[in-house]
This record gives sequence, C-alpha cells and structure tokens, in this order.
Amino acid sequence: MGKKVLVAMSGGIDSSVAAMLLKNEGYDVSGVTMCFGIATEADSAKCCGADAIDDAKRVCDRIKIPHYVFDYASQLEDKVIANFISEYKKGRTPNPCVVCNCDLKFGNLLEKALMLGFDFLATGHYAVIEKNEKGYCLKKPKDKKKDQTYFLYSTPYEKLKNILFPLAGLTKDEVREIAKKASLPVAEKPESQDICFVTQKNYQEFISGRVQNIKPGPIVDMRGKVLGKHRGIMFYTIGQRGGLGISHPTPLYVVSIDPDKNSIVAGEKKDLRAKGLVAGNLNLLVPSWPDQVYAKIRYRKKEAACEVEFDQGQIRVLFAEEQEAVTPGQSVVFYDHDCVLGGGIIDKILHVGKTE
Repeated sequence: MGKKVLVAMSGGIDSSVAAMLLKNEGYDVSGVTMCFGIATEADSAKCCGADAIDDAKRVCDRIKIPHYVFDYASQLEDKVIANFISEYKKGRTPNPCVVCNCDLKFGNLLEKALMLGFDFLATGHYAVIEKNEKGYCLKKPKDKKKDQTYFLYSTPYEKLKNILFPLAGLTKDEVREIAKKASLPVAEKPESQDICFVTQKNYQEFISGRVQNIKPGPIVDMRGKVLGKHRGIMFYTIGQRGGLGISHPTPLYVVSIDPDKNSIVAGEKKDLRAKGLVAGNLNLLVPSWPDQVYAKIRYRKKEAACEVEFDQGQIRVLFAEEQEAVTPGQSVVFYDHDCVLGGGIIDKILHVGKTE
C-alpha cells in the first residue's frame, strides 16, 4: 500500500476527482469533510453546506475509500467568521477563504492528518507544489483561469512538503470530463461561488444579523463636504459604486473608509488610483526576491509589476503603473512569473498625488 493521504472533500467535483486520481495512483486514500454546521437549501452549490457531507460520502462510496466527518463549526466561528466581522467593523474588506485555508485546512486539519498517521493532506485546489534543488515552490497550475494560488499564499513554507494538489496539471474542463467518465455522483454539480457561511442574500444581511448598534455616519467628498449618509461603514468597500444613495452629476465611488470618524469618502473613478500600498501580516515562501516582482491585489485582477521594500515586518509596494481600488483587508500576493514569492494583508493605500 502506498503513502497515506487524507483528502479534504467539500462534496464538489474538484476534491472528488482529486481523491479518485490519488487512489488510482496507488496512494492509501481516505476522505474527510469539514463540517461547519452550515444549513443550506437543497441542491445548494455551497461548498461547505450540510449537503456537502452527503455528496462527499456518496463519492467515497463510489471510489471505495473511507469517509470521515470532522467538526469544525466552532473553529469556523472563532477564526474565520470572527475575523470577517472584525475586519468589516474596521472599514476593511476581509478575505475569509485565505483565513480558512491558513488556519483551518492547512492549519488544524493538516496537523490532525499528520497526528493520525497520514503522510499528506490533499485538496482540490488548482495550484502546484514543485520540489527543486532549493526546496519547495508554490506555483500557478496549468489552468490559469482557475489559478487559486492567491488564496494559498499564507500557507507556511514548512507545510508545503505535506500537501498534495492532484489537479495541478489539469484544466477544469478536463476535471469535469474525468468526473463524468467515472460516473461520480457530483459530476454535474455546479461550482460554488460565494462565501460558504453567508447563506443570506449577501454579506450585508449576514453582518446585520450578528452586529448590534450599527451606526450610520456621513459620506463626504474628497474635500470633506458632506454629500449624504451611510448605513454603517461595514456595509461598504473600496471601489463600490452603487448603494451610496447620492444623486450626483458624475458617478461616485467609495474611495476610502475612516473608522475613527465613522465616515466614508466618495470620489470619482480617477480618485481610486493608487501608486502603491503597505501590507503586513506577511508570509514569505521565497527568501530572496528579484528586484521587480508582480503583485496581485485581488483574485480576479491581473498581476502588476512593482518594486518592494521590506521594513519592520511590513512591505512597501510601489507599482510601475497606477492601480485602481487597492483595498485594505484584502490580500496582496507577489509572483516571480509562475512562482509565488509570498504575500500579506493590505493595511494602507498609497494614493496618487500624496506624500506618504
């Protein structure tokens, strides 16, 4: 029997095919579903809902591997949801998938897998872990459209050796075709899209149900003139255009959020431009970086050339070309071509025309 692998199975196509491929390669495979205690509607595409456990179990039965369920409801609440709400209350826009991957999947779950005697933890992420003469490198996968390295940068370097990404060399279309040919029960299941624990219409409704005494405040223009009133800073994000409730001759966007003054600054599209940023909470996967690297400031955004400078646990980034809607709370991930150098959480925007 081959090396023992625990596969984190969400009940979706990707993790199901990952488990099957590993078994076909001769690994001793077991599946596990992290139960987050999330109630979803029947046939929901949510990756972590109650129906996910049933779907994962059916797949494991189909490919004849054991299936386990681990309770992660309290950890989701304490580590992911608490951070999610805390960041929005500060006027920042969090990325809960990054926190979940770092603290839960490749944190506690990986540690538990190793403690139980497994050699590896595998997931259905689209990413590559390459071993070379210098060690391990997290890299972009074959399917660049599905590249999920942005959400994985915070995985500590020393854990890469115990992680497998079986879908690294496949496209999404190829994965779906494999699932169909193998008659996996989830072969036609749609992809999950939204934040798994937000079962309401949107995140604003989720927050409204959990936070008391949300205070409205002023919306001001770039010069400080009051334009209107907001419902609470946690309901807004940098770059947002709709939902301001202001009649204005030019389209207005959320340019910045000031939690100390409980105010939102609105401006024109040009006011969203940034020459750089400062990020903290860093995780570095490569010790020595080239002079020019490429930064991704949000998941669907193309990487931008930049120069970086490290200073007392933070990284200062200056873009070669101005970027739009840099957002505190979001992750910035750095690349050298396909290799992930590391990343951090955006703390500060360096605005065009300002000395900071």
